[in-house]
Amino acid sequence: MAPPQSGDDPVISPAIGLAVAILAISTGAILVRLSTAPSSVAALYRVTFTTIPLVPILFIRYRDHLRRITRRDLGFAVVSGVALAIHFASWFESLEWTSVAASVTLVQAQPVFVAIGAWLLLRETVTRSMAAGIAVAVLGVVGMSVGDLLTGGLVGAAPLYGNALALVGAVMAAVYVLAGRSLRQRVALIPYVVIVYGVCAITLFVFVLVQGLPLLEYPAREWWIFIGLAVGPGLFGHTVINWALAHVDSSLVSVSLLGEPVGATLLALAIFIEVPTPATVVSGTIVLAGIYLTARGRPDV
Repeated sequence: MAPPQSGDDPVISPAIGLAVAILAISTGAILVRLSTAPSSVAALYRVTFTTIPLVPILFIRYRDHLRRITRRDLGFAVVSGVALAIHFASWFESLEWTSVAASVTLVQAQPVFVAIGAWLLLRETVTRSMAAGIAVAVLGVVGMSVGDLLTGGLVGAAPLYGNALALVGAVMAAVYVLAGRSLRQRVALIPYVVIVYGVCAITLFVFVLVQGLPLLEYPAREWWIFIGLAVGPGLFGHTVINWALAHVDSSLVSVSLLGEPVGATLLALAIFIEVPTPATVVSGTIVLAGIYLTARGRPDV
C-alpha cells in the first residue's frame, strides 16, 4: 500500500521522525517506573498534559469540524477514550509488578488483538500470515507468563499479575484502535485526538476519585515526570507517529513500533540494572516475531 499523499514533501525525513518517535515512546515505561505517584494519577496527567497544548489549535483551526461531529461519532469517541484510559491505567500499574521488558512487550501485542477483534466484530479477513503471527504471538505470551516460573527466575514483585495487567492494556489498546478506526475516517486528527483524549482524561479522573487518591499533593520531581510523559511518549512519540503515517506505509510504522520493547529494555538495563531473564528474552522475541507477522500479513499491505 502506498503511503498517503500529504501534498508537500516533509521538511524532516520520515525515517528520522520515526526514529525520534520510537526513542521517545521507549522512555514511557522508564518514566512510569521512576514515578512514585499512583499509576492512575500518572496516567491522568500524561493524558491531560498531552491534550492541553492541542486545545487552542482545535478551537482556532477546527471549529467547523466540531460542528460536524454527530452523536454516533461521539459514541465511538466515548468507547475509544474509555478503552484508552483502561489501557493506560492497567499498563502503568503493570510496571509496578513485572519487568519493563515483559510489560512493554506484552502491551505492544495490541496488533494481534486488533486482528482478532476485526475478524470477530467486523468480519475482516485474516490471512495465513496473520493467523501464523497470532499463533506465534500467543505462544510467546504463554512462554513469557510461565517460563520464569518453570526456570525459577523472576523479575518483579508479582510477575504473573503484572503480565496479566499488561495484557489487559494490550486488549484495551486494541479496543481503542477498533473503536477509533471508524471515527478517524470522518474526523480530522486534531479534533479526534482532543475529543478521545478528553474522554480518556475524564475517565482517569473518575478512577482517581473512586480510589480516593490525591490530585495535587506531589513533589516537583513528580510533576516533571508527568510533563516528561506528555512531552516525550505523548507529543514527540505518538504525535510524530501520526504525522509519519501521512508520509510512509502504515506497515512500516507498525513494524517500527517493535523497537519500543527493545529500547525500553535497554534503558531499564542501563538505569535500573534490570536484567531480563532468559525466558523473558526468548519469549519476548517470539512475541515480537508474532506481532511482525501479524502486521505484515494485513491484506492492505
